[in-house]
Amino acid sequence: MLNFLLRRSISSLIVILTVTVITFFILNWLPGDPALLILGLEANPEQLESLRETLGFYQPWYQQYFSWLINLTKGDWGQSMVFGEEVLTLVIQRLPVSLSLTFFSVFIALAISFTLGIWSAIKKNSWIDLFSRSVMQLGMAIPSFWIALILMIIFGAWLKVLPTSDFVHPSEGFLPFLKSILLPSLALALAEVGVLIRIVRSSMLTALNEDYMEMVAIRGLPNHIKYVKYALRDALVAPITVLGVQLAKLIAGTVVIESVFALPGIGRLLLVAVEHRDIILLQGLIIFITVFIVLVNLLMDIIYSYIDPRIKLDKEAGI
Repeated sequence: MLNFLLRRSISSLIVILTVTVITFFILNWLPGDPALLILGLEANPEQLESLRETLGFYQPWYQQYFSWLINLTKGDWGQSMVFGEEVLTLVIQRLPVSLSLTFFSVFIALAISFTLGIWSAIKKNSWIDLFSRSVMQLGMAIPSFWIALILMIIFGAWLKVLPTSDFVHPSEGFLPFLKSILLPSLALALAEVGVLIRIVRSSMLTALNEDYMEMVAIRGLPNHIKYVKYALRDALVAPITVLGVQLAKLIAGTVVIESVFALPGIGRLLLVAVEHRDIILLQGLIIFITVFIVLVNLLMDIIYSYIDPRIKLDKEAGI
């Protein structure tokens, strides 16, 4: 296991460093003058030159990159051009909103997809299977922003049971917080359940058709033991693998959902950075999101190795 973690950590570090290189050069080579964006059109040439020198624009490219990278590791992510605050401070302020949205959406998506996917496989070709496949097709076809608008109309405008904006911090009460985050989480989750239902159903069908399941049936074990203890264990592997991959899509979805529901999270902050060409803020957000996705995928790999005992983690397995 130690060898496995070491190899995964090294590969994760390589991915992060590669993203830092790509992010730095692409954003810094974009046309336009960041100094002019910061000071505005009323700035005189002397002020612009002074700011360019302060920002290190006249240093060699490799010196600029390594200075930026070292500052990142020290927690100095620079100052946002739009907000005038430290980038790390902005990220920390908005992180609880995005984490809450991601956590609840993943929870809802897993609850729906595993329930429908498992029952669809067990009751193949029944009305439950037909219903599950219909939900699967709708989830894969309908974009998250359209789902968000429909939910806002139904629960916000017609039924008036849930708020459609104004995020409430958990410190102000758990129930108001839950009501404020429920609709955005549901919209984001429903956009992901289609893929997850298909994977769970397919994995469960494969597990149920394995030869060892015939031996389990011969032993006369109850259905709940047969399905949960034997079939579900094998069926978990593929959904967990896909969940790590879907996380990137989920984070991309937060940009849309946070904008639709006016949530002050990382996704909305990223959209503001793009709209105002805030390069310093954009660099910090891209690196933060990359590190988050890499760490979650590393966690998925570890869980994957524990669930499936057939995985070989030694050098001979080539992992």
